Amino acid sequence: MSVAKRIIRQVAGDKRSVMMIVFAPLLILTLLYFLLGNTTYKPTIAIHESKLPPALVATLKAEDAHIVDIHEDMDSELYLKDHRDVDAVFSLSEAGSGITMYESSSKSAKAMKVIQNALASLNPSAKMTTTFVIGKENASFFESMGYIFFGLFAFFFIFLISGMSLVKERSIGTLERFMMSPISRSSVILGYTVGYGVFAVLQAVVMTLFGIYILGIGCAGNIIWAILIMLLLAISAVSFGFLVSTFSNTELQVVQIIPVAIIPQVFFSGLIPMDTIPYGLGNLGYFTPVFYGCTAMKKIMIIGDGFGDIWPYLLGLLIYILVLCILNMLALKKYRRL
Repeated sequence: MSVAKRIIRQVAGDKRSVMMIVFAPLLILTLLYFLLGNTTYKPTIAIHESKLPPALVATLKAEDAHIVDIHEDMDSELYLKDHRDVDAVFSLSEAGSGITMYESSSKSAKAMKVIQNALASLNPSAKMTTTFVIGKENASFFESMGYIFFGLFAFFFIFLISGMSLVKERSIGTLERFMMSPISRSSVILGYTVGYGVFAVLQAVVMTLFGIYILGIGCAGNIIWAILIMLLLAISAVSFGFLVSTFSNTELQVVQIIPVAIIPQVFFSGLIPMDTIPYGLGNLGYFTPVFYGCTAMKKIMIIGDGFGDIWPYLLGLLIYILVLCILNMLALKKYRRL
């Protein structure tokens, strides 16, 4: 445990590392909350009032939107090119209703929703209700996908700090001195894992409580399971960081691994449904810890499942950690020969 104590003292004494592990995820979560949360934006919709039924015009004006009267006949596409502050042009003819938008965006989507609500209020039989088996109908993207950010941040920040710190340990010769001592390779790996694991626990608890009780991300299941999943993700990040640092000579080389080994895992976090990824490439997710962690987080936070439903994913994370530990012990053999 002497290795673990030294790591704890070293990280705790580095304020930048503590900020990166604990406060950086909170800062980014807060930023994402404002960027991806519900917005009060009112779309601007252009109409030709004289060509629309008065009742429809009145209904549109009663909606939460800005209504602009075009006053004259003109091409909708040209109008939108000249009036970039307008989100949509709505028209009505014998062929039916038409909505012209400059581009596909969250603003144009909100304009379309306003028009659909107005049409449905005039013709209740055409109104369509939407029901979700899990989640909420009016949930923002951040509320629906918050579990993904929890899993990604738990893995990424611990990997970054542990990987770069371990390279520094090698550069100053600390790791070599450990390996020339009677300390076993498994004790060295366990010491580093426990040392960074303490900060992983702190990160998991703080981030989970902050997201749920401050940012209002819903958690349908037991919070304890969510914290445990994030902890296992962080431990797998430490093990992965250890392996990467073994084959890296500088901190820059650790950073260069991120586009190859970390960023691709984002696509298997649940951001894109795996069964929609072509050529069977979605199956690559089974080889990444982020897939198991984020899938388990979804089952806990969104679906409200318990241990009986998430244990295969917990087992997947444990197997991943075990494999990495074995690889790390094999990689440390070269230091015994120094």
